[in-house]
Amino acid sequence: MTLGVIGLADVEAAASRIAGRVLRTPAIVSDSVSRATGAEVVLKLENLQVTGSFKERGAANRLALLTPAERAAGVIAMSAGNHAQAVARHASLLGIAATIVMPLFTPATKVTRTASWGARVVMQGETLAEAASHARGLAAAEGLVFVHPYDDPGIMAGQGTLALELLADRPDLDVLLIPVGGGGMLAGCAVAAAALKPSISIVGVEVAAYASLAQRLAGQPVEVGGPTIAEGIAVADIGEAPLAAIRAHVADTVVVPERAVEEAIALLVEGGKVVAEGAGATGVAALLAFPERFAGRRVGIPICGGNIDARILANVLLRNLLRDGRLLRLHLDIPDRPGVLADIAGRIGNRGGNIIDVSHHRLFAAPSVQAAELEVIVEARDAAHAASIIGALEESYVVRRV
Repeated sequence: MTLGVIGLADVEAAASRIAGRVLRTPAIVSDSVSRATGAEVVLKLENLQVTGSFKERGAANRLALLTPAERAAGVIAMSAGNHAQAVARHASLLGIAATIVMPLFTPATKVTRTASWGARVVMQGETLAEAASHARGLAAAEGLVFVHPYDDPGIMAGQGTLALELLADRPDLDVLLIPVGGGGMLAGCAVAAAALKPSISIVGVEVAAYASLAQRLAGQPVEVGGPTIAEGIAVADIGEAPLAAIRAHVADTVVVPERAVEEAIALLVEGGKVVAEGAGATGVAALLAFPERFAGRRVGIPICGGNIDARILANVLLRNLLRDGRLLRLHLDIPDRPGVLADIAGRIGNRGGNIIDVSHHRLFAAPSVQAAELEVIVEARDAAHAASIIGALEESYVVRRV
């Protein structure tokens, strides 16, 4: 590996180097995702790695490449999550001192998990860029080896082992859909896949708020930013070393909307019984956003991470239930007289609906002292069932779905 250029031999060497240190994750056909998208979908379950993401591969390979002097000096990395945990874990396994610089906004659970591997955690910077700058300053001051999360040939080769395993298990794949942040995974997988199966189509997937690769490939200035549930790929720009490999081997990139990522998370949990974080579900989001493009093809997708906050996962699932019509939030203007609430509950119950929550406002919200406002949350089987419940209520009341 020189000047950031890697080949199949580097990826194969990385696979030998990390064997036994990183889980060889299963590749499974997902019937639920396949039926929902019209493609034959094979999921590579990187969420099953010890630290919950594919980042284990690159970290294990890069640290294994350190010289004895570098091991003695120690390493430093900057990350708000998965790379931090991966470097901390593999440094611990090799007996190497590790320092991890994490931005101040990093969730406490990720800080705790990183520290649990014995790393020194330094909280610094309001942004990832500020944290990275501090990490490089510490590296220079303390003589530490900086382990970049993606712009490093050792990292890229390690991430490429994912594609080696996937194509060994499923050599019949037509397409690989690979999420893109800094580009290390896409670059490594593209190098390996293109060498093993030149006919395969390799497609990068970005989330709309952070579409730096699509902009770079189109010759446009990079403008990214904004909130996204796919924070694992919310990177300011693609790495220069990955970009060179991507230009050589990647057929195209697609950009998915935020809503498709949420829907993909819900589909994986409910249908596939697979927990994925936003970045980890982005490949499936591409199938949901562009089904006609991949229909009838055999598509391989890495579920590249499963580290999603429990509260965020719960919110995603509830939002998806609302979108699907399986959870109804209804506002009713009702007369303030005895028996009305019982009548409404009866109409919902007779249609098979399940009342989850009721909020009844009489004193201040209603326009008249003889009226009241009712908000009720109801569970339904599907959109058609929801429509029948609303219809029963509309026979006697003014109903607004909110």
